[in-house]
Amino acid sequence: MKTYDAIVIGAGPGGYPCGIRLGQLKVKTLVIEKESPGGVCLNWGCIPSKALISAANTFEKIKHGGMGIKVQGLTVDPNELQDWKEGIVKRLTGGVRSLLKMNGADLTMGTATVTSPNTVEVVGADGQKETYKAEKAIVVATGAQTIEIPTFKFDGSRIIGAREAVSLRSVPKRMVVIGGGIIGLELGMVYQKLGSQLTVLEALPSILNGVDPECSKIVERRITKLGGTIHVGAKALGYEKQSDGSLAVAFEKDGKRDTVVCDVVLVAVGMRPSARNLGLEKVGVHINERGFVPIDKQGRTNVPGIYAVGDVSGPPLLAHKATKEGEIVAEVIAGHKAAMDWVSIPGAIFTDPEIATAGLTADEAKQKGYEVAIGKFPFAALGKAMALNETEGFVKVVADKKTKQILGVHIVGPEASTMISEAALSLEMAAFLEDVNLTIHPYPTLGEAYREAAGRARGQPIHIANR
Repeated sequence: MKTYDAIVIGAGPGGYPCGIRLGQLKVKTLVIEKESPGGVCLNWGCIPSKALISAANTFEKIKHGGMGIKVQGLTVDPNELQDWKEGIVKRLTGGVRSLLKMNGADLTMGTATVTSPNTVEVVGADGQKETYKAEKAIVVATGAQTIEIPTFKFDGSRIIGAREAVSLRSVPKRMVVIGGGIIGLELGMVYQKLGSQLTVLEALPSILNGVDPECSKIVERRITKLGGTIHVGAKALGYEKQSDGSLAVAFEKDGKRDTVVCDVVLVAVGMRPSARNLGLEKVGVHINERGFVPIDKQGRTNVPGIYAVGDVSGPPLLAHKATKEGEIVAEVIAGHKAAMDWVSIPGAIFTDPEIATAGLTADEAKQKGYEVAIGKFPFAALGKAMALNETEGFVKVVADKKTKQILGVHIVGPEASTMISEAALSLEMAAFLEDVNLTIHPYPTLGEAYREAAGRARGQPIHIANR
């Protein structure tokens, strides 16, 4: 039996940073991964989807011209696109292997089972079993997996999940996306821009549930402008194969049954934690009714010596949250003072336009008893956005009307995902509207919109009427 100080199960965005940090802190560490280093995020989630989104956005921008640019004979080669995307994945997953090794952490491939509070059994691809002992800690970082609907069982070609959607080597003529959440809209818009007729079926009253409604409306309008159809309050019922190979998808809306014909159905109704079948229950680790492993501020489960990080430990299911938790748990295991004490976890949605959020929405702030001040600045009034020919959207700042402390920032528009980091720092440092106004933002940039929105919330806007 080989012995380590710490064993990390899962080499995704929670597990591999945990392993790297443990190695840096001179904790002898083994990281176990059953598929490929990088987890969902690097292999078929965040990175592959963003590569496809970038390609689709570039294609769509050139196709529709403007700015005096005219191109004839524009085409997309799906095979070449996929080869390019897979090259990115290969470089990044190889980088994970190198970083673990460079920092002194071992990596082994296989399926792990926790057999006691300090032992893990690993079955390799060849069926060989090996048991490892952890002197200090076991960290569960097994992430989450796609939810499958019983009436839309995945077949890998016609009925697919996100994993297959990022690897399509042909563009479907018609695509139905079941689920108007982040994954469904990001990938749906990719294929819409590459030529698919897009239909979205969302069971809830609006798409992007939980996002500032004013932001989600901009994305909804964009999908419609590009020729897509969105049905909210629509429950997908099932499908029938047609003689020509297409699929007739049945759904119910407003008490009426309807159908839409397509070539591919993308099921994107969310992710569920991968906490079962790891042996956790047998050693006493609590798994709640939603399938998550509850943890405290240091990542500890109810069983001493066993920790959990990332998607498996609870929402929000975000790679950057997992990474931060992995680093914190590594420091706790090494005996350092560390805890999950952030003010806000920012979120980024890579639709067109992008949406990014940090902190409270106006409604959430009111529910917490705040009297709010709101400042909005549209990209249509910003020189840099005009120069980019991307003027849809706005920056919205929510603040406490009495103290002027910033409570939340919501951005829909170009480079929202990049801009939100300044907002997250503002919240972390308990900044006030005046702090943002006193900070000189370079001109001409998109970041000016944040300063202008803060100024408007103070009643002192410069580049927009004070209403």
